Amino acid sequence: MDRRRLTLALAPFVVIAGTLLFWEGLCRAFSIPPFLLPAPSTVAATLIGSFGAILFNAEYTLFTTLIGFGLSVVVGLALGVLIGAWALAYAGLYPLLVAFNSVPKVALVPVLVIWFGTGTIPATITAFSAAFLPIAVNVATGLITVEPELKDVLRALGASRFDVIRLVGIPRSLPYFFASLKIAVALAFVGAVVSETVAADRGIGYLMIAASSRFDVPLVFAGLAVIAAMGVALYVVCVMIERRYIGWAVRGAVEGFA
Repeated sequence: MDRRRLTLALAPFVVIAGTLLFWEGLCRAFSIPPFLLPAPSTVAATLIGSFGAILFNAEYTLFTTLIGFGLSVVVGLALGVLIGAWALAYAGLYPLLVAFNSVPKVALVPVLVIWFGTGTIPATITAFSAAFLPIAVNVATGLITVEPELKDVLRALGASRFDVIRLVGIPRSLPYFFASLKIAVALAFVGAVVSETVAADRGIGYLMIAASSRFDVPLVFAGLAVIAAMGVALYVVCVMIERRYIGWAVRGAVEGFA
């Protein structure tokens, strides 16, 4: 590994370590009480001391998030292809999707509780509703932006509309698709945790609400740290899959203008 690649690989760890050190120093220098802003060392001690409870709730949050995220990938990809390939679907569905996305997801949770009760289903649906639109929009953008000249050449060679979509449109939209996955996975966590804070008896969101009700701020920050860690882990998984299947697109982004 050359020096530049090593620098790029170490950059995230250096930035995170610097941020934590600055945070720790700030809390110690100004003697900030833990119930206002706990230091990273205090959060780490809470993570260790409450590991069992945090793990139990984190597994539940991860489970609901993965189901909602998986559904958002399937539905978002299908909607994106439909909207991007069919002008009538774009004109009819796109305003409806934008209107749905404008509704705060926390406002959906009470309705979902009335329909399905508390538990896994509202959290899963909230995670799905928060994550599917970026995927649909990005896939549709990839299909819509296929060069007209390329379409004309393929049709002149006898390709059907379906062939153009299958052979050019979908491969052309893959960089957009994988870029949207990195956004959608974070939004899925947001949706799941929001639902757990309103209507659940398990999950990191429920744990954080219970901790805040007794002013256990270090445990709240420990929950935030776990959510962030799980989000980063799934982001890394998406990046690995992206590099595996469309390395030609990722390579240019990593190398930049150097």
